[in-house]
Amino acid sequence: MVQVQVRGRAARRWVAFGLIAFGSLFFVIGVVLAGMSVSFLTDAERADGTVVALEWRTDHGGTSRRNRGDDRPAAYPVVEFTSRDGTRTTFQDSTGSNPPAYEKGERVEVLYRADSPEDARIDGFASLWLLPLIFGGLGLLVAGAGAVVAIVTRRRSTVVR
Repeated sequence: MVQVQVRGRAARRWVAFGLIAFGSLFFVIGVVLAGMSVSFLTDAERADGTVVALEWRTDHGGTSRRNRGDDRPAAYPVVEFTSRDGTRTTFQDSTGSNPPAYEKGERVEVLYRADSPEDARIDGFASLWLLPLIFGGLGLLVAGAGAVVAIVTRRRSTVVR
């Protein structure tokens, strides 16, 4: 029976370590993505744009949702704007949704890099902060769960002795 407790305690420690490591990795990815958004914002120029089309896709940016039972298409706005130097640019935003977040003909504020206007995003929460929030938040939750498992395992090991 003592061996079973040792194996159980060791297993809980490995689970805690795995959760903390996985959560920390996701948190770091979230921080890096947030840093990329902040860097983009500090260098970005602003322009008025117009949603010229909605691109309906079922691939959801390369991640298939069919396996999860949600194969509804998402609308990705295609936006046209004119940069400060007069270059007319069209881009497709990286964030799609169903129902669509934007309508064809809707005016939007665009953020773009002056040296490469094709690197543009709609000035909105989802375009700038959704991925950092998902990765960072999920990382904190998973690492927190791992910390709870580690604390509970440690307390049990001190009480058993």
